[in-house]
Amino acid sequence: MRRTLVLTAAAAALAGLGATTPGATLAPPPGATPGATPGSASGSAPGAAEGTRTKPRPLAGLRILVSNDDSMRAARENNSDGLGLYELRRAMCAAGADVVVMAPWQVQSGKGTAVSNGGALTAQRRTALPAGYEGDCAGAPSRGAVFGVCLAEGGCAPDSPSATPADTVKLALRGGLAAKVGWRGAPDLVVTGINSGPNVSASVNDSGTVGAAVAAIDQEVPAIAFSSSGDASQTRFPRENYRAHAEFGARLVAGLAERGLLTSAFALKVDYPDVSAGRRAKAPVWTRVGAGAVAHHAYERRGTGDTFDIALGLCPVDGSGAGECAEPRGDADSVWLLHRGHVTVAPITWDRTYGTPVDARRELRAVQRYVEREAPRP
Repeated sequence: MRRTLVLTAAAAALAGLGATTPGATLAPPPGATPGATPGSASGSAPGAAEGTRTKPRPLAGLRILVSNDDSMRAARENNSDGLGLYELRRAMCAAGADVVVMAPWQVQSGKGTAVSNGGALTAQRRTALPAGYEGDCAGAPSRGAVFGVCLAEGGCAPDSPSATPADTVKLALRGGLAAKVGWRGAPDLVVTGINSGPNVSASVNDSGTVGAAVAAIDQEVPAIAFSSSGDASQTRFPRENYRAHAEFGARLVAGLAERGLLTSAFALKVDYPDVSAGRRAKAPVWTRVGAGAVAHHAYERRGTGDTFDIALGLCPVDGSGAGECAEPRGDADSVWLLHRGHVTVAPITWDRTYGTPVDARRELRAVQRYVEREAPRP
């Protein structure tokens, strides 16, 4: 049976292909010291004048691991390969957290909780970050170190196969963080995303963003999975959506930590609506994972041969779909996110046994109450 971990200590402390070149250094980030204690990132922001008073940072003292399923490249024009990760890293560091990224080397969307059962993993430091994100974590002990994880020995080449999202979290928690940045013990929190596109309804089962969060709670580390809607076409993923979600997410984490509500009994799935056209996101809503589909896989046979092309089908965004596109649940995440424009929050558990009694009911009720009554507004 999994134990529930409520981080009261954290609450008390609160008073892209050009990612890297083959053979790039794997040394720990400059200034990192083995066994550095949480809280050492709570000083003045870089560049603050000596003796000036700075605004308290609500996540000072927390160590946060960031991963995703979109990779750490951030090179595609439509922003679907990891730009959201850098916005999440930026917001968490700005709030005072000590952040380290271990993410897949290549895009791994749709991998769910898949893991690699053989071979070797290499965690290679990214030495040149995307433009505009270079100095985001300069004042943190780990300097916001970013590692891409490939399924290869010795080093990661541009075409190296990638670790899965769950691989990156398991590697980080089972020795990777200690070896690369000197962290002793588990991080206080794992955050995954921000995914390019929502993870709602039936898509949740396929989501590598959610799968990485499940890998964290499976190791008794609290986790939150963040996903943002794309624009109206759902083929482009504007920076505005990622940034709004990341800044909201940092405030959400701060509120949970302040109340001692970071728990490993379940993960939270937080999805953000499209705000790129100027519409403001509506208040957070506690939801269930939808029973219908928003997107589905289709398989089209090539002539009369043995090959089938894989295609992605999209259900009507107005909720008028039938069959697998129909949504029978009024409190479904897809209904509140896509049709009503709210931020949606849903609890996710590792236990797939049907009919299992809910554990940690007190924590579940407390988190639901926080989301419904006290959580920050977008």
